[in-house]
Amino acid sequence: MTDDPLRPAFGCRLAEAMRSRGALCVGIDPHPSLLHAWQLDETPKSLERFAMTVVEALGEEVAVLKPQSAFFEVYGSAGIAVLEKVIVAARQAGALVLLDVKRGDVGSTMAAYAMAYLDEHAPLAADAVTLSPYLGYGSLAPAIGIAEQTGRGVFVLARTSNPEGAGLQHSIHGSGDSVAQYIVDSAAETNADASPMGHVGVVAGATIGPDELDFSRLNGPILAPGLGAQGATVQGLRAVFGEALPNVLPATARDVLRHGPKIEDLRTTTHRIRDEVTELLRT
Repeated sequence: MTDDPLRPAFGCRLAEAMRSRGALCVGIDPHPSLLHAWQLDETPKSLERFAMTVVEALGEEVAVLKPQSAFFEVYGSAGIAVLEKVIVAARQAGALVLLDVKRGDVGSTMAAYAMAYLDEHAPLAADAVTLSPYLGYGSLAPAIGIAEQTGRGVFVLARTSNPEGAGLQHSIHGSGDSVAQYIVDSAAETNADASPMGHVGVVAGATIGPDELDFSRLNGPILAPGLGAQGATVQGLRAVFGEALPNVLPATARDVLRHGPKIEDLRTTTHRIRDEVTELLRT
């Protein structure tokens, strides 16, 4: 159920976007090295040009665009203003917006983060956000609850693609499973009985090992970063995710963005990766 009777649940919206536009998420990461590669300087004006060019190129082409909030926040209020414009423009173009903020806290602070990114009237309201569960999965309840009420979603970090995360995420939780598996199983409990999939997704890198996690009960989307620059390939997704592959949303950023600033080059690269994923799902 959502506050807006016209907005289906996030799991339904994401499933339809992946079906109609292909299963691909492209990050909007205005890293200084990419700005320079586009012959742009590190100013709010260049930030806006970079980000809005990506939206113009891909907003009507991909299922999900994922702005990395940190690269906007570094410019202060001017950067946040650009981020607001990016969210609005991307959604107007038909893409779902996954705001990569990786927030995680407790009590009223977590509730405030939830209101900032998931409330119906928030200036930064996105279709979904990334969350960090390392103060306990239960601490995320305010965000999970508001997301469900407003037809939005959350992606909870489980087994990330960065090598520094392995030690913590492989640690054994009190349940007897790894911390990463516990997070996946907790999301599965939240998603129980949702159709076609629940509003709580997990983040599991495309770079992790085969059979490292059991996604069989998740009933939710899996954001899989790591394609390209981090070494993962489209062909390797089946080995990592197995039968959960239909719910996998592969994510890439630098491998697309480095082909800018020409819109046609950004689209050509994106179409190639998207078509590879589509072909993998057909076989």
